[in-house]
Amino acid sequence: MTQAALLSAGVAEMGLGVSLEAQQKLLSYLSLLQKWNKVYNLTAVRDPLEMVTLHLLDSLSVLPYVKAKSLLDVGSGGGLPGVVLAICMPQLQVTTIDAVQKKAIFMRQVKGELGLENLQVVHGRVESIQPTEKFEVIISRAFSDIALFIKATQHLIAKNGRWLAMKGLVPHHEFERAEFDCLGIIPSEIISLRVAGLNAERHLVVLENN
Repeated sequence: MTQAALLSAGVAEMGLGVSLEAQQKLLSYLSLLQKWNKVYNLTAVRDPLEMVTLHLLDSLSVLPYVKAKSLLDVGSGGGLPGVVLAICMPQLQVTTIDAVQKKAIFMRQVKGELGLENLQVVHGRVESIQPTEKFEVIISRAFSDIALFIKATQHLIAKNGRWLAMKGLVPHHEFERAEFDCLGIIPSEIISLRVAGLNAERHLVVLENN
């Protein structure tokens, strides 16, 4: 099966409204990721079909839950899920940030080659950025600890904004830590995500900044 066929079948199975044009851009993004990966080691996933499932479809699983005008993707790495969301939601202003320079350079290359005018790439630590406007949604696919994720980004989230933490298993152990209690923010929703072709649990932890 080709990457295009796998992506198309996955999008249909997950019931997502991703246009053919967006799917083509997603495949172009994946092609750039594969090319750069040979030199810069941006992702441990090497198999082209696994990349469709573990990178594209996994990132696309949150698409129905992103209802906002502005989004920050923290620790975006090679652009997951930020670049994927920017491709599929042209009306969404996406900012990606990563502390590793080669990853930021790669994402800027993607922005230029795919003409993603709604994508802004920042190189640096999230604690040090001071945007002119706060973000309605802050998402992360790679942050290891939810309490740390919230603490590092509290100065960046808009009033009534939402944090979206992409996880595998439901991280009950994280909710039980003292650091989490100190924040005074509890999950408003834990959504079970379905990723086509992936036989593993995926969850989205939603937290509100009320």
